[in-house]
Amino acid sequence: MPADVVSCTMQEPTFLILTALAAEPTHGYGVIHAVEQVSQGEVVLRPGTLYGALDRLTEQGLIEVDREEAVDGRLRRYYRLTDAGSAALAAEVKRIRRNADAAAARLRLAFGGIG
Repeated sequence: MPADVVSCTMQEPTFLILTALAAEPTHGYGVIHAVEQVSQGEVVLRPGTLYGALDRLTEQGLIEVDREEAVDGRLRRYYRLTDAGSAALAAEVKRIRRNADAAAARLRLAFGGIG
């Protein structure tokens, strides 16, 4: 994976998709459900958006197809995080945490105790 993929800021849907896949391999509908759950209903991915993102993340080497199975005559593809995807997600968590800590500290300074 190119170094700039890990170092760049992730868009929220990408972050949530990688988060959804962090626990276990999941198929598309499972990713949609997990993203909605993790975001507490704030982000609802449409299938077209999700599958475009899954293709892009696969091309970037952040996820890969774990397996495929036929369900009711349709192919169900399960995706999993790669080592590079796990590293990218961990780096983004660290970046978000660092920024949130800095914001909270500034709020405490400015408003005494908020944040």
